Amino acid sequence: MKAAPTVSDPAARRKIFIVDDHPLVREWLASVIGRETDLEICGQADSAATALQNLPAARPDAIVVDLSLGASSGLELIKDLRLQFSGLLILVLSMHEEVTFAERAFRAGAHGYVVKRESGSRVIEALRAVLAGQFYTSPALASQIAGRLFGAGGRAVGSPSELLSDREMEVFQQRGAGRSVKEIAEFLHVSVKTVESYEARIKEKLGLKNAAELIRAAVRWNDRQHGV
Repeated sequence: MKAAPTVSDPAARRKIFIVDDHPLVREWLASVIGRETDLEICGQADSAATALQNLPAARPDAIVVDLSLGASSGLELIKDLRLQFSGLLILVLSMHEEVTFAERAFRAGAHGYVVKRESGSRVIEALRAVLAGQFYTSPALASQIAGRLFGAGGRAVGSPSELLSDREMEVFQQRGAGRSVKEIAEFLHVSVKTVESYEARIKEKLGLKNAAELIRAAVRWNDRQHGV
């Protein structure tokens, strides 16, 4: 009778797929995960489209996804993954430390959320928790989520991430990255008029008078997210 696989047996290794548009982040993740005897990298992608194309052949147990993919939306990718690969476990690794982003990711279908400033050991801890069927978030975010649930603070009142819908937030971020209305329309695969409608709602929700104020606010918000 064939013996059950052990942790050191390659057959026991759980397969991990990485989606991040930064080569250095993918290299770091691959190195961190590759040192573990029970985990292995089965594929990488720098965009949502490439990930969706390569996943059927890679057949991962879990996928690590960045929310900011440059040419595509990490949140939309998570929603697509839930529809197309219902059994796939999803861990988000994001630069966004606001609790609202973690909540959006979980609503979209993620099983775990870790911020990029966390250590490699924290990422491995999160992966193992997700692979074990648990939901995971880093301790700092967990305390913020608990604070929201029990009314003990943690809510960034007035923050764009708090007030805007997923699509409005995407438009806001893209404006902060310097993209025009036409470029954002192409990025989101919607009409220019639709983007203008999103911007009208953004201005109303954030109390901004015109497009110039919206752009300034978006640039400032993006800069804060990157620690500028």
